[in-house]
Amino acid sequence: MSLSVNSETGFLKSVVLGIPDDIGPVPNIEECFDPSSVYHLENNSYPTAIDISKEMADFLEVLNKYNVKVLRPENILNLNQVFARDLGFVIQDTFLISNIIENRSNEIPAIEHIINQISSDKVLKIDSNSKIEGGDVTIFKNHVFIGASNPTDFNKYKVARTNFEAVDFIKNYFPNKKVMGFELFKSDTDKNENTLHLDCCFQPVSNDLAIIAPDSFKNKRDVGYLEELIGKSNLFYLSKEEKNNMHSNIFSISPKVVISDKRFSRLNSWLQQKDILVEEINYSEISKMGGLFRCSTLPLIRD
Repeated sequence: MSLSVNSETGFLKSVVLGIPDDIGPVPNIEECFDPSSVYHLENNSYPTAIDISKEMADFLEVLNKYNVKVLRPENILNLNQVFARDLGFVIQDTFLISNIIENRSNEIPAIEHIINQISSDKVLKIDSNSKIEGGDVTIFKNHVFIGASNPTDFNKYKVARTNFEAVDFIKNYFPNKKVMGFELFKSDTDKNENTLHLDCCFQPVSNDLAIIAPDSFKNKRDVGYLEELIGKSNLFYLSKEEKNNMHSNIFSISPKVVISDKRFSRLNSWLQQKDILVEEINYSEISKMGGLFRCSTLPLIRD
């Protein structure tokens, strides 16, 4: 299998979609590693397996509608395998295997049958000192943006998943790309003060547009860089509430087709005004676990 991913919005040909088959019993708070899950456990609103399966089936139906080749992880009993994005990512024609949080390391063997279809010289295992998850990696034209944490934050927060060693690793491996690390605000206890990954606050759409939550960035110069690069008039600025509900975590099938949540009315209207077709589905239950559409997918081929 030959890979090709050079943007977040190119025509999607092949993607790994997570599975909801055997997520196991409802976790206890000590077993959670994101504040959104903790919040919904404390409020007795954690999603049921039935609801998760229904929402993923609706997502799959839209992908099938656009003739996307969908690959799935192998099922592992009693393991939540919904969020495939973090297990790896593709830059150009290379698949990079993530060094993810230890709590989720059992998920990677479930995609080995997919990795084995890729030429071994196009599979890269990131070195052990470089910690990174796919949700922190975003491609925009010649740029690779990476949500990353400084050493203090990385060692302090469970939700800090990517370090600057990984940013340097990507820089060295892709010298033709402009690779930049963006520090994001983290909180293990307050879901409204936490930005788990870069795709929870920034997302390119179409060819020249993007969604951004400026308050998630620790360094305002990073926001300024994105505004200068993309243009303020081409950015959709999320409110605090919209950011907290992860409105940036939509998913592009092409520059002109986006999958979004039915609840994201202001964003969906803006996208439609930009002549983008919005496939609206309900993903409200899965969102309670700290991710949405982009988190559930791992694109392999985009034209």
